[in-house]
Amino acid sequence: MGVSQFFMPGKNILGLGALDEGINQIGQMGYKKALIVTDGALSKMGLAKTVADKLAAQGISADVFDGVQPNPTVGNVNSGLEKLKTAQADFIISLGGGSSHDCAKGIALVASNGGKIEDYEGLDKSKVPQMRLIAVNTTAGTASEMTRFTIITDETRHVKMAIVDSHVTPFLSINDSGLMEAMPAGLTAATGMDALTHAVEAYVSTIATPLTDACAVKAIELIGRYLPIAVKEPKNQEAREQMAYAQFLAGMAFNNASLGYVHAMAHQLGGFYNLPHGVCNALLLPHVETFNLRAAQERLNQIGGILNASNPDLAGLGVIEAIKKLADIVGIPKSLEELGVKQEDFAVLAQNALRDVCGLTNPIQASHAEIVGIFASAYGKRS
Repeated sequence: MGVSQFFMPGKNILGLGALDEGINQIGQMGYKKALIVTDGALSKMGLAKTVADKLAAQGISADVFDGVQPNPTVGNVNSGLEKLKTAQADFIISLGGGSSHDCAKGIALVASNGGKIEDYEGLDKSKVPQMRLIAVNTTAGTASEMTRFTIITDETRHVKMAIVDSHVTPFLSINDSGLMEAMPAGLTAATGMDALTHAVEAYVSTIATPLTDACAVKAIELIGRYLPIAVKEPKNQEAREQMAYAQFLAGMAFNNASLGYVHAMAHQLGGFYNLPHGVCNALLLPHVETFNLRAAQERLNQIGGILNASNPDLAGLGVIEAIKKLADIVGIPKSLEELGVKQEDFAVLAQNALRDVCGLTNPIQASHAEIVGIFASAYGKRS
């Protein structure tokens, strides 16, 4: 197996009430002013003000940048950098899901390294750690609050840039399941299926290790059991907390075993059409894993067994059928056509996917024609 590394933040606080505990710890770190990076919806809900008020009680002032889009862009990062400069903050708090965390990572990385966010596309391009970043998570799916991955849309090229750099790992992550109760059913489903994709792709990765396997297996089990409950019963605190742990475990897995063609392809759909990342992953996952069966049959069969045991509705199904069934249960759209994807774009989408660094650990290397074929298979409704 050779030498492996395991990346994650040095400190992570999870569970109901984690936000208050995290703010108490931040108050002991000697900071004077925060820039809270979030989206307009969370700002309007008052959550950014809640965090700012809790910081104020610790003697820390805060400004808010709430210009993050669902698929954060180069423009969002640049606007955030301007806000950081005027705020004269000495640290950053990202508040939200993957979009807020990714945008904040981009801001923090450029703040300490200079240049443009485009300079850091690829693997480990930065020279020094990013500005101190603390990630407060409000969704259960992306795990961006604890990973070295940052995905930023380049509006000029209509592609999502993958930045994989240990320097963008947040200093501290906070997962308070109480903050996740407000997630609507569609977002709960999409982010949950995103987490499942992380775990599956990490488990079949060519650089998986016993550490990443353990994280992936437990994540798959928890998602199969608790995601349908969290979608149906948004106030069910047990389901929310278990999904918070599941997505974190999946993040630990893929942060170290990396990802495959599901993400490489989903990034292109998001960059080209501005589609929800989790929904794209959920639609593509069974089709990519069907392609992977010839090289990863045993591992995929093991995933099927875990899903079978996790939920009576998935019992007795093969792995591909179990993934499709779970997507149906939580209300994921059934086809790329339903999302407005155009068949004539498959060639350029496939070309861009093959350049995505996140596709390097897929169990089979695909040709351009094979990637086009996977897009085509996901175009029609799943059976």
